[in-house]
Amino acid sequence: MSQHGVGPRAVTRSVAFLTAGVLAVPALAGCGSEDPAGKPLAAPDIQPAGRDRIADGGTLRWAVDSVPDTLNTFQSDADATTTRVAQAVLPSMFRMNASGRPERNPAYLESAEVVETEPKQVVLYKLNQQAVWSDGREIGAADFAAQWRALSGKDTAYWTARNAGYDRIQKIERGDSALEVRVTFSRPYADWRSLFSPLYPKDVMGTPDSFNDGARKKLKVTAGPFAVKKVDRKDDEITLVRNPRWWGGPAKLSEIVLRTVPRDKRAAELAAGTLDVAEIDPSAARRITVAARPRSSSSPLMGPGADRSPADALRSWAVANGTDEDAADEETVARKKLRKAAVKYTRQQQALRGFEVRKSLEPAYTQLALNGAEGPLADERVRRAVARALDREELAAAVLKPLGLPAEPVGSHLALSGQAAYADNSGALGGQDTKEAQALLADAGWVRGGPVKEQEKKEGEKAAGAEGEKAGPSEEERDDDGTYVVGEDNKAYGRYDPADHLAQEGKQYKQPAQGGAPGAYAPKGTAAPANREAAPFAKNGKALTLRFVLPSGPGSQTLRTVADRISRMLERVGIGTDISKVSDESYFKDHIASGQYDLALYSWPATAFPATDARPVYAKPVPAADGSLNVEQNYTRVGTDQVDQLFDEAVSTLDEGESRSLIRKADSRIWAAAGSIPLFQRPQLIAARKNLVNTGAFGFGTPVYEDMGFLKKGAKPAAGPSAKGSAAS
Repeated sequence: MSQHGVGPRAVTRSVAFLTAGVLAVPALAGCGSEDPAGKPLAAPDIQPAGRDRIADGGTLRWAVDSVPDTLNTFQSDADATTTRVAQAVLPSMFRMNASGRPERNPAYLESAEVVETEPKQVVLYKLNQQAVWSDGREIGAADFAAQWRALSGKDTAYWTARNAGYDRIQKIERGDSALEVRVTFSRPYADWRSLFSPLYPKDVMGTPDSFNDGARKKLKVTAGPFAVKKVDRKDDEITLVRNPRWWGGPAKLSEIVLRTVPRDKRAAELAAGTLDVAEIDPSAARRITVAARPRSSSSPLMGPGADRSPADALRSWAVANGTDEDAADEETVARKKLRKAAVKYTRQQQALRGFEVRKSLEPAYTQLALNGAEGPLADERVRRAVARALDREELAAAVLKPLGLPAEPVGSHLALSGQAAYADNSGALGGQDTKEAQALLADAGWVRGGPVKEQEKKEGEKAAGAEGEKAGPSEEERDDDGTYVVGEDNKAYGRYDPADHLAQEGKQYKQPAQGGAPGAYAPKGTAAPANREAAPFAKNGKALTLRFVLPSGPGSQTLRTVADRISRMLERVGIGTDISKVSDESYFKDHIASGQYDLALYSWPATAFPATDARPVYAKPVPAADGSLNVEQNYTRVGTDQVDQLFDEAVSTLDEGESRSLIRKADSRIWAAAGSIPLFQRPQLIAARKNLVNTGAFGFGTPVYEDMGFLKKGAKPAAGPSAKGSAAS
């Protein structure tokens, strides 16, 4: 998902509502005649082309983040590559269209509908009569029944990660023919379309041993356009080949090789010709975009030495040709290294001209999480004050506008624009309002400019865990000459306190006297003028300072940029932040999941089935038998009985309109509780060879693997980005 993401269906949500009477939830947008779901903000961009324009054969080399530990999507260690393999080699009764809504997959299903509601809900599946497993056996009721038994939760010998929906099934039986499957539910289940996608053969699901181990490293029996040929953990790649028993249009590609390539190495691998398609970060996207432009004097300088000024170059020449022999030798070596790196970079840029960037919005959104378990954020008024301090439009624009993508903030926790359950319910909390934020803090007992006692730090203590590294000023906060304009930074106080830095060295730091004329220049660290209106809030001798935990890896620069902006927004209100950067490996496990943070940024994937998938993310935490708190996936630890009840009602009604209305009501209450604040839909940037078609930034849509391929010589793709996410036949 995404940054530190969760698997495509491993989504559920939870929240805390406000004290009765504190905040009224406004009427839902769905009451008018206009559909509040709207349309997707961005279309898929996959270079669509008809199958008749695509060459037969070829190998597609596709970068992935990892070779997964398991090929079973229902196990806890499944990841995004597990899902990609499953999409290519296994049946799915339903797949997502370009609007993020489920649609029948005709390769496997002729029809699927609710045929009875009383006394029990019954769904009748009519299977495609050509659908067979790769061993020649027909797909049928036995496979459905085996998957239900494995995932029902009744047999704990199956190591399953989730059983939502399957636990509501009462029985599965064959219909009037071998092509019909009747599924009877013990309780009504609105999200029945979420089941049996993917569908594994009974050989995998039939026994606990085969489920737990049989599909971890290989899939012997499949039923998609491709089959798994080899999982090579030594070379970190998975090879998929055409399935000779596939009954649909034959796959255009002979092979798909999924190779593990770190994100910061992908531009170089693309240039080296070892990859054909890869998801990339904004810096790599910029490289490819610049490489495609005609060379001119107006082209931006990039690569080694691009940031050197004429003065730097002159100084380097002077040293290399100076009288200090040691310095001259050292500088000469450095200049040779720089020239060599520049030549290599230029060659890479030439190679990258064969690629293009395809972009859309990922079916996932980035949120600011507020840990409501303890500390200041346990008070809903403080959480709401944090939310009211944020300018979500500015944050979305900062990330998406430079990429040429629609910069609209996300208005729902439970769906994205275009999906059936979407409605902008952010009005339940309200937009950016400094005065309202400060009033909420005052109501919670915090005093603006109140006295602060000096806090003694425990030896070795670091924010949000032992790995935390206190962050100094970011690059965008620094001026080249190390100064800032006094009184013009809109800050109540600096996040980077030189006293903290010097204290680590055992030195005392005397705070400079307050004052100074606005507009005067002073060294970095000089205190801004006294300004009680923007002074930090304090309570019981403690300043209102929140631990903001961030990942430190090279792929997390966007999150850190957003965090810097959020911190400045909070400072203008009077809320301080203590930024702690931790390793990517420990970020989620040791900080988010364990609750060692106040503020954090991470993403959730969108789901077409929020009543099922979103509930664990927003369910009210409950005490476990051992006294610990069972939070499921609700890492903000904010939830209410009312939201839980709305989810339960939404998943139990077979009236789709009523279910959507209940989901929107739940979302309004999630907004009001301010446990998490959706910010923006994540950008999806894909580098692809220019002649590669029906592949790229898929947006919501499920890829159609059999239609991927390379254009025939002289053939041209269809004009513009795909509106459907699949190729025309």
